[in-house]
Amino acid sequence: MSYVIDRRLNGKNKSTVNRQRFLRRYREHIKKAVEEAVSRRSITDMEHGEQISIPGRDIDEPVLHHGRGGRQTIVHPGNKEFTTGDRIPRPQGGGGGRGGGKASNQGEGMDEFVFQITQEEFLDFMFEDLELPNLVKRHLTGADTFKTVRAGISNEGSPSRINIVRTLRSAHARRIALSGSSRTKLKEARAELERLKREEPDNFGDIQELEAEISRLRARIERVPFLDTFDLKYNLLVKQPNPSSKAVMFCLMDVSGSMTQATKDIAKRFFILLYLFLKRNYDKIEVVFIRHHTSAREVDEEEFFYSRETGGTIVSSALKLMQEIMAERYPINEWNIYAAQASDGDNWNDDSPICRDILIKQIMPFVQYYTYVEITPREHQALWYEYEQVCEAFGDTFAQQQIVSAADIYPVFRELFQRRLVT
Repeated sequence: MSYVIDRRLNGKNKSTVNRQRFLRRYREHIKKAVEEAVSRRSITDMEHGEQISIPGRDIDEPVLHHGRGGRQTIVHPGNKEFTTGDRIPRPQGGGGGRGGGKASNQGEGMDEFVFQITQEEFLDFMFEDLELPNLVKRHLTGADTFKTVRAGISNEGSPSRINIVRTLRSAHARRIALSGSSRTKLKEARAELERLKREEPDNFGDIQELEAEISRLRARIERVPFLDTFDLKYNLLVKQPNPSSKAVMFCLMDVSGSMTQATKDIAKRFFILLYLFLKRNYDKIEVVFIRHHTSAREVDEEEFFYSRETGGTIVSSALKLMQEIMAERYPINEWNIYAAQASDGDNWNDDSPICRDILIKQIMPFVQYYTYVEITPREHQALWYEYEQVCEAFGDTFAQQQIVSAADIYPVFRELFQRRLVT
């Protein structure tokens, strides 16, 4: 049995393998700390990781060792103050506690173990067990991705792909085929020569004839080259088409006048979290940003998150624009289509039923998953109740949640994109 020891060093000069083992062991503590960190700090602040505290009692491990045993008498030189049987008073104050509390006559504790996780580790724990629901691999004609796979052995190829074992095996087989009979005759001739020298040493004629035959056979065998170009074998590599899991996410955000600045900030933080999740976990995914008030516009990432445009509220304008973009740029037989909508629920009275009809007839039959987030501490508005009818019709691919404060963003996000068990 062989062992591979990974001695790569991370930034703190600690074993990478040991660190990963430590992170796996205390995953629950770290995950809880990450969730608390997301709720208390700005989601856009991702330049650093997070400081994790683990109670000391949770990392304490039993230690087994052998004592000397028996009764020992030890004399410590230099003692001028104490003799056997003296009682030493407990020191007052001080200690290594965390401080900040009042004195108590009971209880005991242990300092917490504090360590730092990196940005990569923070995001790994942050997006663990999350995925885009119902993601399907679709064949895209003319735009497939390819992966290189082994496809056997070829007689032609570049020197870097030579298969040494198969080449030597072929050379050995060729030498056996070309010189096998000669080797058999050579073996017989040598045996006969040995017999003649032993039994008929005076038979110089036959001995000389056998020696000449042996020389001829050896020369014939040596003329067969050890390695011939015919023997060279190369690993054959071919490109195999790999169907793409291409996906597009539509981000629809209400920026109307009814959305206060605090509500808009919560909506932006939700979409920033979604954007980080998509870019980190999916290589080939496009994001379409749509802002709307009385009218909707497709914008870029910068304008979506930082523009201060405002106005009235007609939610159907965003849904109509999304449907147009889907029909124009994202055919359903080639793309996995997702959508996330954030609003405070306020809408022009006659527009909410229109939104329901657009979703049911023109959008939901063609998307993999649609999420609606209502950011409001008040009672639900008409749009929420209209969307409940959509949820009844498309329960597996439509979800709606309410966000009251910034602390609800991450729990709601995990609820919407939690990995489902396949049944």
